[in-house]
Amino acid sequence: MSRVEQSQGKTKQELDRVVFIGRTFEEYTHMFDLQLSELAGKRILDCPSGACSFTAHGRKQGLDVTASDIAYDHRLDDLEAKGQQDIEHAMETMERAKSNYVWDYYGDVPGLCEHRQQALRDCVQDMREFPDRYVAAVLPELPFDDKQFHLVLSAHFLFMYSDRLDYDFHIQTVRELLRVASEEVRIFPLTDLTGSRYAHLDRLIHELEAEGLRVTEVNVPYEFMKNGNSLLKISKI
Repeated sequence: MSRVEQSQGKTKQELDRVVFIGRTFEEYTHMFDLQLSELAGKRILDCPSGACSFTAHGRKQGLDVTASDIAYDHRLDDLEAKGQQDIEHAMETMERAKSNYVWDYYGDVPGLCEHRQQALRDCVQDMREFPDRYVAAVLPELPFDDKQFHLVLSAHFLFMYSDRLDYDFHIQTVRELLRVASEEVRIFPLTDLTGSRYAHLDRLIHELEAEGLRVTEVNVPYEFMKNGNSLLKISKI
């Protein structure tokens, strides 16, 4: 039995606290300003990865990608059902808040829904075939060795939920992502759920720079939430 399918004892209440929505491989390349040529030969971690298909499609293109998320401690059938429910709920919410977003990439809500559905389908299929690529973890701690990965990608978690996750959690999590990275961590986006720049971002940047890291804000060719078109690149080399 796979790690993904072992967690028979997890309750529905625990699963309800998980949001299982993901982005496609193509979305990731735009969000993180990635080129396939720069990823070849690198070990990559996607965390937290949710129902994203970056690991699935990356593997098909010869990349060495591992996904990690709190959700992976639940049964896969339950996760798939939860993902469908979460997409439906998100699309209903999106219809009421369309003015808060830029629709150049998706066109409209049905276009966005198709991306989310495709990511979920591809992720679930890959989890069934390659369960060891999907590792359960609860931030700010990861079950990986120091410098196990060259590149760590982290999308739509840090900074976005600053209304419920305090600064100590953010800096601890960033340091943990850095611990398992030998070269670089990229975080996207730099806004909270209102589209405002994370209030403590400058403080976080200053602390990391004081530790000898090179930290830059990079504009990317992707914007969905208004003002959410930049990433934080933290380099160790």
